[in-house]
Amino acid sequence: MKTYFSSTMIQRFLSYFLLLGLLPLIFACNSEPANTAPAPISQLPEEEKVVENMKFGFNLDDYRVQEGSIQKNQVLSQILAPFDVSAQRIEEIAKNARPVFDVRRLKPKKNWTLLQSKDSTATPEYFIYQSSARDYYVFQLQDSIYCWKGEHPTTKSINYIQGAINGSLYQTIADQGAPTLLTLELANLYAWSIDFYRIQKGDEIEMLYEVEMVDSIQVGSPRILASKFTHKGRLFDAFCFENDARFMHYDSEGRSMKKAFLKAPVKYSRISSKFTKKRYHPVLKRYKAHLGTDYAAPRGTPIVAVADGTVTKSSYTGGNGKYVKIKHNSVYETQYLHMSKRAVNVGDVVKQGDVIGYVGSTGLATGPHVCFRFWKNGVQVNPLAEELPSAEPLSDSLMPAFIQEKERLIQLIDSLKNEVLL
Repeated sequence: MKTYFSSTMIQRFLSYFLLLGLLPLIFACNSEPANTAPAPISQLPEEEKVVENMKFGFNLDDYRVQEGSIQKNQVLSQILAPFDVSAQRIEEIAKNARPVFDVRRLKPKKNWTLLQSKDSTATPEYFIYQSSARDYYVFQLQDSIYCWKGEHPTTKSINYIQGAINGSLYQTIADQGAPTLLTLELANLYAWSIDFYRIQKGDEIEMLYEVEMVDSIQVGSPRILASKFTHKGRLFDAFCFENDARFMHYDSEGRSMKKAFLKAPVKYSRISSKFTKKRYHPVLKRYKAHLGTDYAAPRGTPIVAVADGTVTKSSYTGGNGKYVKIKHNSVYETQYLHMSKRAVNVGDVVKQGDVIGYVGSTGLATGPHVCFRFWKNGVQVNPLAEELPSAEPLSDSLMPAFIQEKERLIQLIDSLKNEVLL
């Protein structure tokens, strides 16, 4: 017996399955798979970003890269010639680069990089000389030959240390895990206030400093932002402040840390004989006044002018040996004796810190040292006992900005100190 379905029955049948949610399955089972449209981008999982191998302003993945380091006595032609760079082109490179960088100044152990196109066997396109951890020079070797200077991006970090001096200042800073270059920075900062040949056990240092890094390599010298140095129970503080586009240091009252006179004419020495009215002379074998301060130092150590002035004497005598005398103003004069070599002549104008000679033992001297003599109003005095004049203080117009910066640095010190104590 045949069974017939009317159109009305079929519609009711389909409606029934549609209500049950089965109709889509029925048609899906009897049809070919449909082309599926891609999901909207917003619904796709986030793709990994393509990380470029960027260095010197180039994506190194786009080049064949050759690297090396400058060898002793090696010149540019010896580096480039093996890569088919002609002698004529090397000469042109050196000539065109000279306003930016003189290729005769390549230094041993510095790194170089050559970049060459991957799709060509042509000569390299760029030669890069890494002059320091931060600075590099790029030489374009093809087409228009020229050179430019670049700098790697740097990061800065602010650090805090504190401690008592139980040995040397150098060792105290090293024990804190800080860059030992801070020793030199501190010596320069307090050169006008503290005699570092006379620091004592128990003196204390507290310091906020900033270092600049390229990757994990420190570049340049650390900069002291704020410092508190307690010497013989007296506090010497210093705060860094930008004045006239230069970073300078001032005490809490806005007085410049730079004085008119340095405390000593040589660095990293020791006092071997003090200013006294009666001293047994080791050569003459008798007692006589020693109206100077002797700083023992290795032969050849640079001797610097302790203040700006004009050289009035540059000569030799049997007692003084080779010596230099400088007139600073109508009140002060200084003299430097027993030099191995003089570096200035009479009439030369010198600035504070200029090298005027080198430590020796000429004249009546038993060993290498400089006898430093100091005149005030024509009378020899002990410079270590003098209250020497300061440089110009901050102007009244800059004091509000300085006070604000000083308070910011003090707050930063307090917050970092609390972290250390915790």
